[in-house]
Amino acid sequence: MSAAPSGAPEWRISRDLVPYPGAIATMEHRVAEIRAGSAPEQVWLLEHPALYTAGTSARPEDLLVPDALPVYRTGRGGQITYHGPGQRIGYVMLDLRARGGDLRRFIHDLEEWIIRTLAHFDVRGERREERIGIWVAGDGAREEKIAAIGVRVRHGVTFHGIGLNRDPDLRHYAAIVPCGIRETEAQPFGVTSLAKLGRVVSAEQLDLALQQSFDAVFSR
Repeated sequence: MSAAPSGAPEWRISRDLVPYPGAIATMEHRVAEIRAGSAPEQVWLLEHPALYTAGTSARPEDLLVPDALPVYRTGRGGQITYHGPGQRIGYVMLDLRARGGDLRRFIHDLEEWIIRTLAHFDVRGERREERIGIWVAGDGAREEKIAAIGVRVRHGVTFHGIGLNRDPDLRHYAAIVPCGIRETEAQPFGVTSLAKLGRVVSAEQLDLALQQSFDAVFSR
């Protein structure tokens, strides 16, 4: 059995855009180190150039405009989603073995992390039992997704994580069916961001809120 994590996770914050393949390679290396006990847990905040990632449940028909942007197949759970400037990514590399091994609780805590972060900016984020991610109420019956979650666990260590829309170019979502959720008249779902909700938030302000909220949730 693994020993309990010693101290809080290390925080890594990247201000420049990080190419996706390099980020994956870096994460996988860190996961191996955490498993071996040679490096501490880590949370990495970053942004990627504009691209799509296709998770393990991705369907080809959900890419509505082929060649609109680069598409990367990835081992995280979930379907197809957009990453790009203005979307803050939180890659969470934790030793789940030392934290009770409860993956469902881990996902719940990621959701709670996002909800508490949004509350810093007077935005009410909500779970939906039948849908992954965090949602906000829009006009009328419309609901809009503001954050996505996709994780992977290797040998008891988590990686991948969350994507929270601060101020990305939301037009890129039109080329995909985000996370496999199709908008219909009966189900008026959309995608939103802090900026679209009228919150002017810098990357530095969001990072601070993410750090404070993470500590409140994962240090319980």
